Amino acid sequence: MHLDVMELGRFYAASRLGRLVGRVLRDRRRRLWPDTHRLAVAGFGYAAPFLGPYLGEATRVLCLMPAQQGVAAWPEHGPNHALLSEETLWPIPSDFIDRLVVAHGLETCERPQALLGEIWRVLAPGGRAVFMVPNRAGLWARREGTPFGFGRPYTVSQLERTLQAERFTAERHIGALYMPPSHKRFWMGLAPAMERLGTRLDLQRLAGVALVEATKTVYITPRSGMRERAEAPLRVLEGLRPATQPKPVTGRAPVARQAVVGAGVPGR
Repeated sequence: MHLDVMELGRFYAASRLGRLVGRVLRDRRRRLWPDTHRLAVAGFGYAAPFLGPYLGEATRVLCLMPAQQGVAAWPEHGPNHALLSEETLWPIPSDFIDRLVVAHGLETCERPQALLGEIWRVLAPGGRAVFMVPNRAGLWARREGTPFGFGRPYTVSQLERTLQAERFTAERHIGALYMPPSHKRFWMGLAPAMERLGTRLDLQRLAGVALVEATKTVYITPRSGMRERAEAPLRVLEGLRPATQPKPVTGRAPVARQAVVGAGVPGR
């Protein structure tokens, strides 16, 4: 099930909880990729709240939004970097993207294997993608009042196995959103302290969102060796043997001849 782009925009831009969630996830993701100079960066799903720091840093920044969700111009000020795309058919050349952020995209996709195949195609060899998905064991996946309560939640191990089956190698995983999914001021006031505590104690099982970083794996199959076939007998051997072999006399076995050494033959 896909959320509408307008609903996602209202959560992250118009609600206090959404703005807090955007800051927390942006900071956690930024720790994975502190520097993206001279790199092509893209996002898929609804990744706009997490791509802002790359606009003045990366060589290219693209924000792909699936057709089932809808598209909205991004950023609000300046040239538009957002485009509408089919989930499994992106208007991007192969091996083009160096860093990719997938948010609100994998858990709502109807064909996750096909989506991962398209992500593998557009990533450059050694390119990295971070998948931000609702944690199945967390509270946020059980609350429909936020975008993380929709779609298919994952545990870290489930997501890593899914990525490995589609030619990705999981490198790192971290958790975020240790605060409860509540709009109440009391809990939002405690959010910074809860995030610091959850990060320090590494309580990823209690996190609302799991962030898994994976690299594109390219396998090189070694060849067994070079084979060469002679199209015809080698010319250098011509003349070393007669064109026809002598035939033995009918009814008699051929007698081997012995070379005679010296001036005479013994016994004569």
